[in-house]
Amino acid sequence: MITYFWIAVGSALGGMARYGCQSAVTNWFGQIFPWGTLLVNVAGSFVIGFFATLTGSDGRVLVANDARLFVMVGVCGGFTTFSAFSLQSLILARNSEWFRAGAYVGGSVVFCLFAVWLGHVVATFLNSSRPA
Repeated sequence: MITYFWIAVGSALGGMARYGCQSAVTNWFGQIFPWGTLLVNVAGSFVIGFFATLTGSDGRVLVANDARLFVMVGVCGGFTTFSAFSLQSLILARNSEWFRAGAYVGGSVVFCLFAVWLGHVVATFLNSSRPA
């Protein structure tokens, strides 16, 4: 049961962070394009790639399984917004905003894959530069 508790706490924190980030980005750039959702998905992809690699079996930082679940399932799961991404893509398509819909879907896939890869690379570098 304690594992579920930590996942729930992480999800709540991730959800609050998502709302804060999306609100700030929307206030800054407006609502014409879902920049806030794109930003949190890219940032969340980086964090999960980085944390998974840094704390994995070959990682430099050893953490308890509950800590990994707290961050990866809880915080990242609450922070990233794939369901919101899907709905916003559908709304753009239904409004015949084909270019924006395509840019949003394509940008989300490309940038999130790049971010998860970059997080992995940065953590792999940190893992390989262990002090002797």
